[in-house]
Amino acid sequence: MSELKELQSTEELSQIWDQSDDKPVLLFKHSTTCPISAGAFKEYQEFLSNSDEGLEGYMVKVIENRDVSNQIADQTSVKHESPQVFLIKDKQVLWNTSHSKITSNSISEALESAK
Repeated sequence: MSELKELQSTEELSQIWDQSDDKPVLLFKHSTTCPISAGAFKEYQEFLSNSDEGLEGYMVKVIENRDVSNQIADQTSVKHESPQVFLIKDKQVLWNTSHSKITSNSISEALESAK
């Protein structure tokens, strides 16, 4: 089972960005006011609870922590969407998707492809 941690500062984002040099990082951008995001977040949580990959999963609430959300868009050069999930390794985005394409299976497949 992988753990879920909420990022609330750009400093925390910088730390996980550096951490991606050691192991892959999953990062989820979540809108707490959007039903589509709520469904995608359930899929993300399901993946993390069933994963034996030893990953750490992170989540950013895009409305409450807009500065962190904006920094993700700047650092990844990927247009902001919400919900959105990223697989990051060696400070590079290996995969990302958004909205209803965020499923436990799509995350598993992305990790398999990245190996």
